[in-house]
Amino acid sequence: MPITNSRVIPLTCSGHTRPVVDLQFSSMDSDNNYLLISACKDGNPMLRDGRTGDWIGTFLGHKGAVWSARLNKKSDRAVTASADFSARVWDTFSGEELYKFEHQHIVRACDFSSDSSRVLTGGLEKKLRIFDLYRPESAPLEATGHEGTIKSVAWDDSRQTMLSAGDDDCIRVWDIRTMQQVQKLDQGTSVTSMVTSADGNYLTSTAGTGAYFWDTRAGYTLANQHTLEHSASTISLHPDQTKFVAGSGTDLWVRIYDFKTGEELEVYKGHHGPIWTVSYSPDGELYATGSEDGTIRLWKTNPTKPYGLWQNC
Repeated sequence: MPITNSRVIPLTCSGHTRPVVDLQFSSMDSDNNYLLISACKDGNPMLRDGRTGDWIGTFLGHKGAVWSARLNKKSDRAVTASADFSARVWDTFSGEELYKFEHQHIVRACDFSSDSSRVLTGGLEKKLRIFDLYRPESAPLEATGHEGTIKSVAWDDSRQTMLSAGDDDCIRVWDIRTMQQVQKLDQGTSVTSMVTSADGNYLTSTAGTGAYFWDTRAGYTLANQHTLEHSASTISLHPDQTKFVAGSGTDLWVRIYDFKTGEELEVYKGHHGPIWTVSYSPDGELYATGSEDGTIRLWKTNPTKPYGLWQNC
């Protein structure tokens, strides 16, 4: 039976005024600290201390909902994708907007290349674009082929590929050098999330009630698949790859599953609305959840171990 513990109290990060739809932790720095960025329908992406959830700053400028937010590897830049038909790149130290890339429709997803020189976007235009930050005024590279809204994008520079997924029931793999599709991973229904694991060895995705784990080292082959009790809006794989956290658009509970067996290990209640986004911290000591209720909550992976602001546990 899964552990259900109502006494587990997460840290609640307030500040957003509408549903939180995307979260990402940064890599750890030399002092083992890290950041957390959030995207929200209130149009105000926020940056926080990843360990404590303390607010650092808000990136101001978007005129519509922000659907996606990502940090580069050095955490000195952020990119956001918005319903105001733009993707924007920000300086995370000053909060200054560095670049604004105009689109013809809502931008739903964005990501940095590993060297931070390029930005990948996708959205309701059903088109992928790559913007060169060294030549921001130049026309972007484009790739077409999706038949529905693109809701997730990711770089895989080590394999010279980029990935995209959305409403046309599949993940598409593209060769960055030719901008041509080289692989298609069928999901059977709309893909609600897609991210790469911390070490890059897995591509994780959700579609319907399914949680999928694709081995990137073996040509994006399906390494594991689990059918969950509720529809899966989002999953995140723990850095040690023993378990994963899942959220649902039809359920208010945070659920932890065994990676190998799919057994439900833990169940926690805290949010007052569906959970749209989850992410493990780079050290695996906590995970963040973002909800329709407008809050971000931070949960300890080990409820009995002191960590961050939970020093008295």
